[in-house]
Amino acid sequence: MGYRPCGVYHQYYKQDHAWWQTKFVWGKMILLFITLFFLIPHFAGYYLLGVANVVGYTILSAMGVQLLIGYCGQVTLGHAAFLAVGAYTSTLLMLQLHLPYPITLILGGIMGGLWCVLFGLPSARVKGFYLIMTTMAAQFIIVEFFITQYVSQIGGRGVAFSIPPGMTKIGPWTIQSEKDVYYLMVVLVILCTLAMANLVRSKIGRAWIAIRDNDIAAETMGVNIVYYKLLAFFVAGFFGGIAGAFWITSLAAVSPEHFHFGWSLWLVGVILIGGVGSIHGTIFGALFMTLIPEGLKFLIFILTQNPFFVDLMPFLPLLLEKFLYVKEAAFGLAIALFLIYEPNGLSYRWWQVKNYFNLWPFSY
Repeated sequence: MGYRPCGVYHQYYKQDHAWWQTKFVWGKMILLFITLFFLIPHFAGYYLLGVANVVGYTILSAMGVQLLIGYCGQVTLGHAAFLAVGAYTSTLLMLQLHLPYPITLILGGIMGGLWCVLFGLPSARVKGFYLIMTTMAAQFIIVEFFITQYVSQIGGRGVAFSIPPGMTKIGPWTIQSEKDVYYLMVVLVILCTLAMANLVRSKIGRAWIAIRDNDIAAETMGVNIVYYKLLAFFVAGFFGGIAGAFWITSLAAVSPEHFHFGWSLWLVGVILIGGVGSIHGTIFGALFMTLIPEGLKFLIFILTQNPFFVDLMPFLPLLLEKFLYVKEAAFGLAIALFLIYEPNGLSYRWWQVKNYFNLWPFSY
């Protein structure tokens, strides 16, 4: 019974709060480590590595949204703006001041956090629908006005900032290929996930959850709700800035088009499908929202190669050509179906499956 959580006896508080509490879980994590750092980069092709990088970018981008909506109860619909702040901060510091990429990565996160706090200030007085409008304003003020009209004109470069090959380096390591970007992505996802999980388990995380559940009761119990709300906005913006600064390693040029309003809505969809208030939900949602469209596109492509299916469904080539619209339609349909049939998200289903096997044969 040593590999089952119900058969483990803890004698100390430290054991009860350990990350991996059984040998079975240790084995799973070692297998995951081997898969991420050895199997995937050595056996996956450039296409699969590119898809994996998009999954990692989505996880990093949605982590701040998960913190605000899932753990602190603060709705946000303009988080792509803070990704743009991180991306432009990192790019400008490397192009203008020639700072090394690791420093610009951290500074991009800090700038994203500060801008997020600025637009989180109204959360001290408003909530619900009014806070939604405030965070939407961040998207249009930062990206559509500030970055497009002013920041993009720095150095006379026009709208887009070209990123010279080999500019992003960490010491002697130049991040150029998809495999280089993949290794950086895995490290950043692990570090940000660990930071997020530790914050949630700390005094700060308990204060965020109390504010989410009932802010009036939390204030009555002595929680400084203004301080903790603004701290949540800063940490969420920091994660967003890190995500934006990471994404420039996959771009030949950074422009406002990479951080449009649709991406902010997409990130909210990621946590709704993955599960609100769950770190697992961020990962599952990113996997679902990236792999399902890719699988759908691959299926349509395979069907168009067969004349029988083309004759049966003449609209298939048009679907492949206009796949962006198909993707948006699938996104809306997925959100509606999950809200109706699985409102707790994929993380809740994963929790049920895991408990079934852990507690078998007493899973009832």
